[in-house]
Amino acid sequence: MSTVHLQHNRITLALHQIRDGQGRPLLLLHGLGESAQAIRSLPVKWSGPVWALDFTGHGESTIPHGGGYSAEILMADVDIALRHLGEATILGRGLGGYVAFLIAGARPQLVKGVVIADGPGLSGGAIHATSSSEITSAGIRTGTAPDPWALIELSRDARPPNYAVTFTRLAVTASSIDEPIAVTTRVTPPWIEAIRAEPGVLTGVTLDEALEIYAAI
Repeated sequence: MSTVHLQHNRITLALHQIRDGQGRPLLLLHGLGESAQAIRSLPVKWSGPVWALDFTGHGESTIPHGGGYSAEILMADVDIALRHLGEATILGRGLGGYVAFLIAGARPQLVKGVVIADGPGLSGGAIHATSSSEITSAGIRTGTAPDPWALIELSRDARPPNYAVTFTRLAVTASSIDEPIAVTTRVTPPWIEAIRAEPGVLTGVTLDEALEIYAAI
């Protein structure tokens, strides 16, 4: 597994190449508290190159001094990875599935299909925006990944259904794919239920079937 290091402001991100191949790359995004090392074991069927990203505070990527984690910060991590890879299909597990979904709306011309799979951090926290709370126990931080602050803050990260619907419509409107988002989860938190009702979201397929559909595009 070879690794490329990319800079996201003061954070150094670890982007790992899992497999070689020809054609469009597949980018794997891990769940909350996991790493690229964990998600690389998924038996995905993809003929092109396969890459896996360690989010900020996870795996071999930098642990920030002050916390401040959000799904949108991790979406920016993926944006940095896409600048390196170019057009890619993304498979996200748990939290990585939500982040993959967000980047599909933010960068619809680069993301050629997103597959959302079950995993830790899929549901997130409240379904409405809430006031932030401070973490005062700095002693729980050991300097090793996953950062405990990431586990706390990202598990509380809000997943408003109306916010998710906005990103769905951004993805569908600007994508060159008729159904750029595929939901393969058994767990269906409110944000998943909301996007499944939208046109342009592929449902009723397995992970392998979704990847096969996007590989053929």
